[in-house]
Amino acid sequence: MAKWAATLKGVLPGKPDGANGAAEEPATNYAPIVWLLGKVQGGKTSIIRAITQSTDAAIGDGFRPCTRTSRLYAFPPDAPVIRFLDTRGLGEADYDPADDLAFSEGTAHVILATIRSMDPDQHALFEALRQVRLRHPDWPIVVAQTSLHDAYEPGAGHILPYPFEPDAAPEDIARIPTDLMRALAYQRALFDKLPGRGQLLFVPIDLTKPEDRLPPNDYGLDALTEALAIVAPAGMLTALSAMPGFRADPRQRSADPIVMGHAMAAAGSDLVPIPVAGTIAATTIQARMLSQLATLYGTEWDRRAYAELSAAIGAGTLARVATGIGLRQLAKFLPVYGQTAGAAASAAGSFAVTYALGKAAVYYLHGRRLGTLDRGGIAAAYQSALRDAFRMARERRNAERERETQP
Repeated sequence: MAKWAATLKGVLPGKPDGANGAAEEPATNYAPIVWLLGKVQGGKTSIIRAITQSTDAAIGDGFRPCTRTSRLYAFPPDAPVIRFLDTRGLGEADYDPADDLAFSEGTAHVILATIRSMDPDQHALFEALRQVRLRHPDWPIVVAQTSLHDAYEPGAGHILPYPFEPDAAPEDIARIPTDLMRALAYQRALFDKLPGRGQLLFVPIDLTKPEDRLPPNDYGLDALTEALAIVAPAGMLTALSAMPGFRADPRQRSADPIVMGHAMAAAGSDLVPIPVAGTIAATTIQARMLSQLATLYGTEWDRRAYAELSAAIGAGTLARVATGIGLRQLAKFLPVYGQTAGAAASAAGSFAVTYALGKAAVYYLHGRRLGTLDRGGIAAAYQSALRDAFRMARERRNAERERETQP
């Protein structure tokens, strides 16, 4: 997948004519901007609330005028790491995005458009986005299709599991109300006509409050944050990842029990091949783990994927970690292809190597889904997981010894 890249330039252009002086301090901040575009009641505030975990009152009090037509919300207000640029009156009056472009184009960007799922009148939003794309054809756009419950039958709730993923089960997709499917498809066809080459992602969501009694209240938030992670440049992704409600890799929660379960199953194994550059000689348990993780991330292992993962980990990774945690004896057992870990094939070693391989695979598969290959990050994930696994093994062993000594 092509990755939209931009760099955080760190210095915003001068304050555009007509900007309110109240925004002078936030406007000179280095924090990147998420540009929210949409009609009134389109769900922009709900998205900010869900990502930042701020209250409606805090958001309402935190907005400051920054151009003739827009406001800026900095989070957190005293030392912001992210800012949300919100246009006002879109669809109610003619909107010229020139001021907002001048205000924000000097810093890293994501455009987040919001449209109510059952609202077909999106001419004003389309025209605003068209002007942006004519000037910046590479800018990505995430379109959040909100308020899905407007199409539900009385008393009906959200469809679980979330049925709008590309790999959703056919039986789950079939449960989506027909009117909702048609409305979402119409909106996508409309915005597909936008000019430019930047990525255009659509995410159906329904962010409600507990008193609305429509659980889960963050329906589709995982899909939205993943879409933002796909299009965000590195500087902005770092800022977004600091948000309480932002999950760059929502599949990790499902991946963790897969990794832990297979690592525990491997604890009694006699052979634990260690990944080396160019190949992964995995046991049956590890191969099954890798297969389940690939299915979770909607991909398959092929020769290239194995080579990329094993090359990123490398035999030297285990040597460095083994030395660092006082297991120098492991270094002499580092294999060439076809050999095994020797003394590392204890229960603790089996558990640790399988656990670390799983964590590294999760990091790799997430990056592959986003269209990136971070070899350093994969190696770091493996090293960190290996240390954690040996620590867990030692703690478990110490706990067992303590129980054995008790009368």
